[in-house]
Amino acid sequence: MTDIINWLLTSVQGLGWGARDLIAGLAILMETSLFVGLIMPGDTVVLVAATGVQNFPDFLGLLACVVAGSLVGESIGFWVGRTFGMRIRRSRLGVRIGENNWQIADRFVETRGGVAVAVSRFLPVLHSLVPVTAGMTRMRYSSFIRWTLGACTVWASAYVGVGWLAHKAYDQYLSNLKLGGLIFAGLVIVVLVVVRLVKKRLENTAERMIASTEAAAELAAEPNSDPTLENNQLGGL
Repeated sequence: MTDIINWLLTSVQGLGWGARDLIAGLAILMETSLFVGLIMPGDTVVLVAATGVQNFPDFLGLLACVVAGSLVGESIGFWVGRTFGMRIRRSRLGVRIGENNWQIADRFVETRGGVAVAVSRFLPVLHSLVPVTAGMTRMRYSSFIRWTLGACTVWASAYVGVGWLAHKAYDQYLSNLKLGGLIFAGLVIVVLVVVRLVKKRLENTAERMIASTEAAAELAAEPNSDPTLENNQLGGL
């Protein structure tokens, strides 16, 4: 196992920083794009690429490419939604995504606006659908991209940082141990499980946010009782 980990890290480093950063940026661009993003494991590619980071300037270079790829991919989704609108949802691929997923994205954007754009970056499926849905609404692109920039920067910093720290920990503490490879693989699995749990918690939080906002809207829409009418009805009894 240690030999496999050494080979993986050496292979990533052997790509050179330019090719590595380009691959990571393109992968995350495709992950945030409609349709392709539903099957493209961009976060995994970014994590693997981050294991090749050597120093802080290298970290910043990879981070910049990943953030740029995210912004381009989500901007494409926004303008696809703005240009084609409901035709996207009625297309063959749009139908395969499922009307329920589209409706969740609709309600999330309608009820939470920019917050939905930011939170969706961390959620499966919605990270590809929300930009398109936002483009179908009256949301300004300037507002959309501001929320997107903040969320993508946080997301990319976390993934690139974890990959870099994992590489440093392996080099300093585990590479010379007999079971270092197994320990490293176990730590990677723990990180992936934690990421999955965090995403699930954010997904549940998003669902609660949608439900609470819709409930408040329904309550506000209920007609108020007319005191005069009630008094007349009581007087006639």
